[in-house]
Amino acid sequence: MTSTSPALKRKIGLLQATSINMIDMVGIGPFVVLYLVIQISAGPHFLYAWFVGAALSFADAMIWSELGAAYPVAGGSYNFLKVAYGEEKWGRFFSFLYVWQTMIQAPLVMASAALGFAEYLNFFVPLSAWASKFVSGAIIILVVIALYRKIEEIGKLSIILWSCMIIIFTWIIGAGIFHGKMMEPLKHINDNLVLNQLFFVALGQASVKTIYTFLGYYNVCYLGGEIVNPGKNIPRSMLISVVGITLLYVAANLSVTSVIPWQSAMTNKYVVSEFIKIISGMHAANIATVIILMVAFASLFSATLGYSRVPYAAAKDGAFFSVFAKLHPTKHFPYVSLLFLGGVAFIFSLLFKMKHVIDGILAMRILVQFIAQAIGVVLLRKRNGTENLPFKMWLYPLPVIISILMWLFVFFSTGMASLLAVLLISSGTIVFYLTKNLWRKQQEL
Repeated sequence: MTSTSPALKRKIGLLQATSINMIDMVGIGPFVVLYLVIQISAGPHFLYAWFVGAALSFADAMIWSELGAAYPVAGGSYNFLKVAYGEEKWGRFFSFLYVWQTMIQAPLVMASAALGFAEYLNFFVPLSAWASKFVSGAIIILVVIALYRKIEEIGKLSIILWSCMIIIFTWIIGAGIFHGKMMEPLKHINDNLVLNQLFFVALGQASVKTIYTFLGYYNVCYLGGEIVNPGKNIPRSMLISVVGITLLYVAANLSVTSVIPWQSAMTNKYVVSEFIKIISGMHAANIATVIILMVAFASLFSATLGYSRVPYAAAKDGAFFSVFAKLHPTKHFPYVSLLFLGGVAFIFSLLFKMKHVIDGILAMRILVQFIAQAIGVVLLRKRNGTENLPFKMWLYPLPVIISILMWLFVFFSTGMASLLAVLLISSGTIVFYLTKNLWRKQQEL
């Protein structure tokens, strides 16, 4: 009688994959940054920042779609960078850097969702600083518990959480349509608009916030080894997610600011709940806020699910600490990776504030992940051609050019947070060269 070691199962279909992407993208982000985007833009042209986020997400999703369909295994960018830059050359270095930054950046993403949850909970009752920390930490623990199960059960749960997202956006947009002036903000988008340096600086800073709310369209790539028919379902789930979320975000912004003028919206942290209160009363606002908090929980759930596969993929490949390669013996998921990231996220949720982590999250990922990946897809096409690609990005190389230029624009707009990215890359480089012999021996075992 032979025993087989646990392995990832392909159990996630197109609907589940799209649900996982979309709940990761939404979360608490659009509800807590809506007023900030207007505040930074200081005018009705705040909508342009949402258009920038949508354009960059769509262009970058093309790159992810081609790579994800061609290399549908757990780990996403870890595998893409390794293959693109050469498994025995620079690929080992870039993929290690990606895992290195993921061990910091992923818990930051998780902590930001938990912090956003605690911040929005203040709509019901003012929380002290310590109470907010308690709530954010408890939410991370609950998410880890929710993910401690088989992937097919998670797929079903993701659809339930996705339905909460659809309900709240349908409510917001429907209320705006019912109010009868939903398109008014669009008519005034260019009022007092001056295309000078100040506008573009503000646009860059506002776009950092909107792009944060789009992040997650690629989550399915981290779960590549668990997707059914990945050559088709990975690209489809990403493109559906980006287009769907763009329509929801723009429509929601138009609805809210058609009822609450941008001058008032820019100072209200709970502007969406206030919008529902004006339209339907306080009781309805309370119900809407509960749904928003459920969506925030869903985003943390989805992000944690995807990120837990990255250290696992690297460790299984012999390029990271071997303990992270362990799968649960009966539930078949990387439990060590999940528990570690959850633990670090718990600590971060106690140490940081929401406003401190958004810029850092983006800055850390742009150079090592997004831009390196965009260049990598070009290298792969030159080396291997396109004949055997399950999905070819549309209008190549335009999405690559647009993606790189826009990511650089956003990177420099993060300000001081860009120094954090440089520090992380520098420390990762040092660790890689100090430990590369260890990884080489581990791969030989």
